Amino acid sequence: MRRGNAVHHYHFTLWRLSLWTISLLTSLWLCGSPFAASAVADTFWQERQSELVPPQPVPPAFVDLAKALQPAVVNISTKQEEGEQFQEFFERFFEPRNRKRRRPGQGSGFIINAEGYIVTNYHVVENATEIQVTLTTQKQFAAELIGGDEKTDLALLKIEANDLPTVPAGNSDALEVGEWVIAIGNPFGLGHTVTTGIVSAKGRIIGAGPYDDFIQTDASINPGNSGGPLFNMRGEVIGINTAIVPQGQGIGFAIPSNMAKDILRQLRGAGKVTRGWLGVVIQKLSPGLMQAFKLKDDRGALVSDVVPDSPAEKAGLKRGDIIVGFNGSLVEESQELPRLVATMTPETEVTVEVIRDGERQSLPVTLGKMKEDEPSAVAKLEPSDVESTLGLRVQSLTPAIAQQLRLEDTNGVVISAIAQDSPAAEAGLRRGDVIREVNQTPVTNMDDYETATAHLDPKAFVLLRIERRGNSLFITVKPEQAG
Repeated sequence: MRRGNAVHHYHFTLWRLSLWTISLLTSLWLCGSPFAASAVADTFWQERQSELVPPQPVPPAFVDLAKALQPAVVNISTKQEEGEQFQEFFERFFEPRNRKRRRPGQGSGFIINAEGYIVTNYHVVENATEIQVTLTTQKQFAAELIGGDEKTDLALLKIEANDLPTVPAGNSDALEVGEWVIAIGNPFGLGHTVTTGIVSAKGRIIGAGPYDDFIQTDASINPGNSGGPLFNMRGEVIGINTAIVPQGQGIGFAIPSNMAKDILRQLRGAGKVTRGWLGVVIQKLSPGLMQAFKLKDDRGALVSDVVPDSPAEKAGLKRGDIIVGFNGSLVEESQELPRLVATMTPETEVTVEVIRDGERQSLPVTLGKMKEDEPSAVAKLEPSDVESTLGLRVQSLTPAIAQQLRLEDTNGVVISAIAQDSPAAEAGLRRGDVIREVNQTPVTNMDDYETATAHLDPKAFVLLRIERRGNSLFITVKPEQAG
């Protein structure tokens, strides 16, 4: 009897557990199960299938590369004369007047040829009275400056030594953003230091000169690293470390090796760089200029002026041409053109692709030789993007005014006043600017100007070509009615 009761109690317990389980599941289904939510989440943000997951990458061989590359990296120390004011301060308070104050400098470099040729930054050795190179073996050599190029901040040194360790050149054009890189140099005069990082960006423009095209990296670069090499993971030099952003960490810049190769060859042969010269002043295409020239995109460099008797003028290039190709290379951004031209030697015949009146044309040009004092091919005065009104007053360009503005050409009208806070002011127009063209129609006097501006489209940009301090550039403004 007891056994029967036990069996009965056992079945009753199973029955109660089953009811409890069914009730729980029903409750979860009605109220929203966390397991159900997890299933929904899996379909919402799925994990990658295991067979698609690539194998874990092997850590870079930093140790082996550092050992192999460091012997070819050198420390550079210089002595340079102080500026007059600073020198006078030291002479008056600390030193006799008959002694010259010299300032020590520190930098880095690397050996590219077993005969003793060393690459560094021009600013490391600029105005140096003495240059000393120290190898990893602590051997020291007096170095000779073979040549320097201020515009690209590159210099070539030579020491009297043989059988030196060297590092090979790499192809900086093949460098990928996100690729591992190694910087070796002499930060803060501490001696050889190895840092690693990745390529953060390419083609950076930092305002260092007319040929800006820097590799940005987050590998730690500090004062004293200047002139040191930036390596890829094959142990090739793909950049020369040259600049940092003082306000930020992990933002350093290097000159691409492909830019340096031809420059270094010229420095070795002649001690200076001879660049090709086209003879145009260019500017960036703004949205207003795109509309004025009826362009679909902002690719290319707008020719705002052509230098008289230049290769460009002889080849038939005109103001208002948009240069979209140079010697087989596309010109996507205006700042690319000066670099492309500068890489060519004088007397080289090239093909310049332009868009003129909506039509694409190819013009053969024989490049000239750029003089050291030749102005940059990029207009220094770039207009801002404008979406508003004119708001200006003009007057005739008399011989007296032309003489005051140091102008030989008296054609055009001069801006005598600009309304405060007007769109003309926002466009960058100034008193003293000379208007040479309105919507690509020449303006020689007040009558021409009034005719050209009498029936402006209130919904369209007005395209002005002005002259300011010898520079010609285009600026776009909208009539006041456009609102």
